[in-house]
Amino acid sequence: MTNKKLVIFIYFISLLFFGSVGFYFLGNENWSWIDSFYMTVITLSTVGFGEVYPLTEAGKIWAILVILFGVTGIGVFVNVLREEFIQIEQFRERKIMKKISKLKNHFIICGYGRMGQVIASELNEKNLDFVVIENNETKAEIIRGKGFYCIQGDATMEETLQTAQLSKAAGVAIVLDTDQDNLFVTLSMKTMNPELFILSRCSKEDNKSKLIRAGANKVVNPYTTGGQRMAEILSKPQIEDSFSVLSSKHLHLDLTLDEISLEKLSKYNGVPIKDSRLREDYDVMIVGIIDEKGDTIISPHPDTVLNLSHTILVMGKQENMNNFTHDLPS
Repeated sequence: MTNKKLVIFIYFISLLFFGSVGFYFLGNENWSWIDSFYMTVITLSTVGFGEVYPLTEAGKIWAILVILFGVTGIGVFVNVLREEFIQIEQFRERKIMKKISKLKNHFIICGYGRMGQVIASELNEKNLDFVVIENNETKAEIIRGKGFYCIQGDATMEETLQTAQLSKAAGVAIVLDTDQDNLFVTLSMKTMNPELFILSRCSKEDNKSKLIRAGANKVVNPYTTGGQRMAEILSKPQIEDSFSVLSSKHLHLDLTLDEISLEKLSKYNGVPIKDSRLREDYDVMIVGIIDEKGDTIISPHPDTVLNLSHTILVMGKQENMNNFTHDLPS
């Protein structure tokens, strides 16, 4: 490839040189070397500019020859560039595949739609290794452009899943476009790796039980979950944010972490944590406090006094957290 590029470079330099020499000697006496070189360049580039000076018959024939040899050279040049780009792309793909083959305890994201993009962004912010499987070539290029590992292929094919090192993965998020595809991939993955933690998306609530029977550990309906979350925030404005805590090793865990503002909860103003009765009444605990300056206290002491400027981080089982938030004033 290097030799080809050298030959092409010499070829174009020769065209410019001999083309300029030809126009200089075949043109009339008014032509300078600059005029001749300029004429060679606009002839090779076929930009359509007019001649510097009217050409003689010999000059026109020379221009035709320059164009013919120039077009041939450009064709060869474009072909060589295309071959080089293909080799560069193949080298980059082999390099990525080699890195993916060495991954362990990583995560796999099947599909790069709206949910897939959010999941990839969150995992990237946490500096966790993950591989995206995306069938769309344009999306695959976008994913690689962000520096993420990506396999362009069909997630419903076992070969694609094996390439993503499914046997070594810690967990997978299946967020394909249809519930049918999510169901098929869930079943395939559970068959290939029974110990794998699988989080699957469903768009219809009726399909949730099917996905669980197929092997999904958790199933999320973004429309139902999002609607419930919005309704909860609307009716309980004290809840500023909420997170689910999932574990691939301890599937019985169903913990929720809520950010709750005390601004309108006067019953907790001036009350030490140990006297708030959150543990006794709801079996939930305060694991952090965010003060008015934005400073965070993790695992605050039981004697810490709460006030209206605090935002507390409360954690507990989903059912217990629901009971607690249900008793918050609307």
